[in-house]
Amino acid sequence: MPKYIFVTGGVVSSLGKGLAASSIGCLLEARGLSVTCIKLDPYINVDPGTMSPFQHGEVFVTDDGAETDLDLGHYERFTHARLSRSNNWTTGRIYLSVIEKERRGDYLGKTIQVIPHVTDEIKRAVRAAAERDDPDVVIVEIGGTVGDIESLPFLEAIRQMGNEERQDGQSGAVFIHLTLVPYIAAAGELKTKPTQHSVRDLREIGIAVDILLCRSERPLPRDLRSKIALFCNVKEQAVISAEDVGTIYEVPLAFHEQGLDDQIVGALGLQERAPAADLTRWRELVATIREPSMGSVTIGIVGKYVELEDSYKSLREALTHGGVANNLRVDVRWVESESLLDDSDEERLRDFDAILVPGGFGKRGVAGMIRAISYARKTRTPYFGICLGMQTAVIEYARTVCGLVSADSTEFDTDTPYPVIFKLRDLVGVEEMGGTMRLGAWTCRLAPSSLAREVYAGADEISERHRHRYEFNPEFRDQLERAGLVFCGVSEDGRFVEMVELPREVHPWFLGCQFHPEYKSKPLAPHPLFASFVEAAYRNRMRDEATIEEAGEGEAAAHDRAQVLAGDD
Repeated sequence: MPKYIFVTGGVVSSLGKGLAASSIGCLLEARGLSVTCIKLDPYINVDPGTMSPFQHGEVFVTDDGAETDLDLGHYERFTHARLSRSNNWTTGRIYLSVIEKERRGDYLGKTIQVIPHVTDEIKRAVRAAAERDDPDVVIVEIGGTVGDIESLPFLEAIRQMGNEERQDGQSGAVFIHLTLVPYIAAAGELKTKPTQHSVRDLREIGIAVDILLCRSERPLPRDLRSKIALFCNVKEQAVISAEDVGTIYEVPLAFHEQGLDDQIVGALGLQERAPAADLTRWRELVATIREPSMGSVTIGIVGKYVELEDSYKSLREALTHGGVANNLRVDVRWVESESLLDDSDEERLRDFDAILVPGGFGKRGVAGMIRAISYARKTRTPYFGICLGMQTAVIEYARTVCGLVSADSTEFDTDTPYPVIFKLRDLVGVEEMGGTMRLGAWTCRLAPSSLAREVYAGADEISERHRHRYEFNPEFRDQLERAGLVFCGVSEDGRFVEMVELPREVHPWFLGCQFHPEYKSKPLAPHPLFASFVEAAYRNRMRDEATIEEAGEGEAAAHDRAQVLAGDD
């Protein structure tokens, strides 16, 4: 039977419950235990697929096509867990399941209530995921903030599970609460009262906290920990400081140094099955991120949602992983695509060693993306287009190289005479938005001698995760191929174009993919596309620096020749 860790958050949102849960999973795996992670979200949406990136951040996609919370991305990056639809449940999805059962008559005419029917459905979902993955430990994160009315059914469900897992004296569950200890600058003090009130709110609904993770800008002094322990009824060593760190990958190390994993293993009675943690590779990872030996590169991301970086969370982390693979620091510069209105704006692109255009939906900002792609193609700046970034690269090539000036996507112009991108043929006539895209893992065949196959170490086939509603129109393939565009990846059945590139004699690194490789990148296993892209950015930087150096030497030589000639006079 698996053990359970329930992670809740208090005082304010965005404290990092997902990172805390992921870090705990990382530490337990380092001690030889298998883990899985589950996210319970209190919003009424069935899934985040139709939510604005500005409100919710990134939508993370699993192999089975589930559109999930971005925290599942953290879970997969920090652990070896392979997650699915069963690892993310929302209030909307829980209620939908309960209502469907009621309509079928599964409840035999009973009055359906939050307790026990909704809470039983939550428990069933958690236990079903645990049974599917069969781990040693199940980490369950409750979204939202303690005190919110939306999360009450989830908190009641985990309270019941805690009691059920602790029957007969067994240590089957641990409750961990992430809270805020704010620093009041005017008073020059860290304040514990918000934490006390948050723990009190949990206690009022029957949940006794075992371990506190205290987020703060500054270290918690010993006397403050003692005070928190006293008022929150936990052991002093169970008050863990979750201080701000330089990189998210330092969090597991910071928790380990304070003995968090020892306390969890002890509380769950897993001492005999969990030897000391081996964090050697993780320490090496953090050391490389802190002080890379090869310097840095600057990559410009030209996107639609750059005002909220969480909209591209997996993408940002995948670039970091690509930097680690090359011992480089990746400095990301965010460019709002709508701001690239005319040729003068291209001056901003000259400072980048490489350019990336990520996914997105809708017409807004597309013109700026196309301008950035045209600049990258003409100046031989490494370019990586993901999803919409591949589609806009095709549009730019069709317009500029093939002479199809009005080429477009039917997403942006339904009346375009050259629809090089059009709606998925399987979705023609489908108007519902939720869960109707091409989602999840699909196989892609790679062309021989292509850059794509080289990047994937010679693999004939790959499997990558998708999330798109539009595709390349095969009617234009021959025309674009004759003009030099290489279709280097297609779906297993040949229906869908998955990857395009330019020949290396034309451009050193220009590649677009319809899928989202960022979803499968991990810090200890960087995705090959991002590793290769960052390497190309570094080569471009070295080329530019060599060109500047040669130009400088040429100017110096000319100056010396002028002085000699002046001396002859």
